[in-house]
Amino acid sequence: MKKICRAIAALSAASLALPASAQEGGPTVTISGFGTAALTKTNTDEAEFIRPNQAAGVKKDPRTGVDSNFGIQATVKVNDMLSFTGQGLVRKDAIDHYRAQAAWAFAKFKVNDELSVRVGRMGAPIYMISDFRNVGYANTMLRPPAEVYRQVTLDYFDGADILYQHNFGDTSLSFQLGTGRAEAEQPGQNADFRKMLLLHVVAENGPFTLRFGRAQAKFTVKDNTALPGLVALLRSVGLTSVANMMPLEDVKGTFTSIGGTMDWKNIVLQAEYAQRRTDTLIVHDTNSWYAMAGYRIGKVLPYYYHGNITQKSLRTVPGLPTSGPLAPITAAINGPGGVARAALQSTDAIGVRWDFYKSLALKVQIDHIKPKDGPGAFIKPTPTFTGPVNVYAVALDFVF
Repeated sequence: MKKICRAIAALSAASLALPASAQEGGPTVTISGFGTAALTKTNTDEAEFIRPNQAAGVKKDPRTGVDSNFGIQATVKVNDMLSFTGQGLVRKDAIDHYRAQAAWAFAKFKVNDELSVRVGRMGAPIYMISDFRNVGYANTMLRPPAEVYRQVTLDYFDGADILYQHNFGDTSLSFQLGTGRAEAEQPGQNADFRKMLLLHVVAENGPFTLRFGRAQAKFTVKDNTALPGLVALLRSVGLTSVANMMPLEDVKGTFTSIGGTMDWKNIVLQAEYAQRRTDTLIVHDTNSWYAMAGYRIGKVLPYYYHGNITQKSLRTVPGLPTSGPLAPITAAINGPGGVARAALQSTDAIGVRWDFYKSLALKVQIDHIKPKDGPGAFIKPTPTFTGPVNVYAVALDFVF
C-alpha cells in the first residue's frame, strides 16, 4: 500500500537515531512520532458525535479533542537479534481530557529474517489497520469508519506473539499469532479480556493487499452502575430466563474480519467486512462493513466511502410486559437505547487528502450519518433526536 509505505518511509527518514554506546556496533535508540491536529463540528446540538470509546464529543461548536492526538515511539536496538520498543499516545478517550497512555511496550527477539517473537504490550490486531489506525498520516480517511471500528474498542493487549513473514515469488505473506489479556477503560464501565487468541494474516502483491483477522476472548464487564442492578431485578421479579441472557462475567466473544486495499496507478480502494459474535445480550451480534474509493490527482486525493452496520442478535426480547409495574424493565431492554439494541447507523462521507509538504498531509472530510432505530453511535441524545447529522472536520496529519 503506497500510503503506508509513505508513512513508514517518512517515519524512518524523520526519526532520530541516537548511539547509546560509544563503541561501534553498540545499542542505538531510534525516536519517531506522529500526530493529528484537528477541528471537528456537526450541524446539530441534539446529540454529540464521538470517536469510539470517547466520553464526550462535539455538537455545533467546533472542538479539537475528537480527532486530535499525539504519539511518540522509541526503539532501542541492542543487537541484530534483540530490541525494545515503547510508544506513548496522548488523546481524549474514556474521560473528557487529554491524557497519556502506554500503547506499546515490548521486547522483540528476532530468530531469523522471517521469524520474530515479541513479549510485552503490543497493538491488538483486531482490524486491518490496527497497528496504524491512530497514525492519521498513514491513512487515506480522516478517521476509521465507526461502523466497523467501534465494534471492539480495544487498542492493545499484554502477552506474547509470533511474527512470521515469507515471500512466495512476488507475494509476501505475513502471519501474526498472539495470546494474552487486556483491560479496556470505557465510558461508564470497564472490560477485562482474558484467554485472548489473536490471528492476523496479510498477503501483499504489488498494489494489492488482502488481510484476514480472527480474535476471540473471554470478557467481563466491570464497574457498570446499571447492568448488575437490572439483572438482579429481572431475577427478583421472576424473569430469570431473560436475566440468563445477560451474563456479565467470562463471556465468550469473537470478532472475524476480512479486508483489502488496492493502490494502483491513481486509483485507491479500501474495504473491510466484520462479524462480532458474543454469548450475551448486552454485547450484540453485528455485521459491519465499509468501502472507500479515491482517485489521486498529483498530491491531492479526493475520496468517498460508505459504511453500514446491522444487528444479527435479538433486538427485542419477546414476551416482556408492555404495561403495568414491569413496563419500565421492558423499556430498559427493548426501548430506544435499550440494552438489547446495538447502535445502528450508516455513513456516507466525502473527503480530500492533500500531501502538500514532506511528512505533512491536510485532510477535509464531511460525514453524513443516518442513525437507524435509535441514536446510533451518538451520545447524550435529546428525546427528539433522530438524525441525520452532518459532521465536518479538518485535520493536519504529521510524522517526524
